[in-house]
Amino acid sequence: MSSSPDLTAATPSRFTPASLLPVVFVVLWSSGFIGAKLGLPHAEPMTFLGLRFTIVTAMMGAVSLVTGARWPGTWREALHIGVAGALLQGVYLGGVYFGISRGVGAGVSALIVGLQPILTAALVPRFLGERVSARQWLGFVLGLLGVVLVVTSRLGLDVGHLWGVVATVGGLGGVTLGTLYQKRFCLNMDLRTGATIQNAVNAALTLTGAFLFEDRTIDWTPSFVFALAWLVVPLSVGAVLLLYRLLRRGTATRVMSVFYLVPPTTALMAYAVFGERLNAVALLGMAVAVAGVALVMRGGRR
Repeated sequence: MSSSPDLTAATPSRFTPASLLPVVFVVLWSSGFIGAKLGLPHAEPMTFLGLRFTIVTAMMGAVSLVTGARWPGTWREALHIGVAGALLQGVYLGGVYFGISRGVGAGVSALIVGLQPILTAALVPRFLGERVSARQWLGFVLGLLGVVLVVTSRLGLDVGHLWGVVATVGGLGGVTLGTLYQKRFCLNMDLRTGATIQNAVNAALTLTGAFLFEDRTIDWTPSFVFALAWLVVPLSVGAVLLLYRLLRRGTATRVMSVFYLVPPTTALMAYAVFGERLNAVALLGMAVAVAGVALVMRGGRR
């Protein structure tokens, strides 16, 4: 089985621009927690997400038409793209946003989602046939330990509403299965038209939920407008397309390992934006998480 260039693994002897892609992805993905914290007090979760997905659908649809992007050649291909997007974004974000709105603390939410690399490692041998080495498993354990140290020291384990916790766990399952599904069935999709289809599916799902279960009231404050704008462009366009590019070029195991760096990075952002302080335990957790990611990056076959 031939291997394609791996954008998630930097070559020790030579720096390349591709080496920065995981760093950019982590920063963008982490900022989503900040955007959610800014926006959710002003709109219910499905309403917030429905508006976000609708705007991104219009943007990416226009880009696809103007640039003459390739659309799926068969209904089967389009179906795979839609399913991957529904899991990777709709179920994941829907679960996380619903959980936060029902009282799940940000620390608990980050910790639950931080289990994604281990869940991915448990599934990839069966789903994708990728081998996970003993060194990589050690890296996963260290990464998880680092995540626990950071989120518990900074935010605490305030469990909140039971259904919110259940929804967040569902979001973890969605993003994990969606990542594997995207890697297996959608590697050849055009990123422009693929994003259009996936956001259209997610807009339909979340808006249906909003009309069925919410009053769809939005408080158009400057904070909400800023949060929406940030989640639409850097997150839904930048971070998601970058994730697809990383999955196209690297193994799912290595790509998922960088998610261990999201909670520590979010902690730094929360300190800068909201003044949430970091203590020595949190800093130790960051170092442990980085060490775990390094083991995963170097532990597999090239």
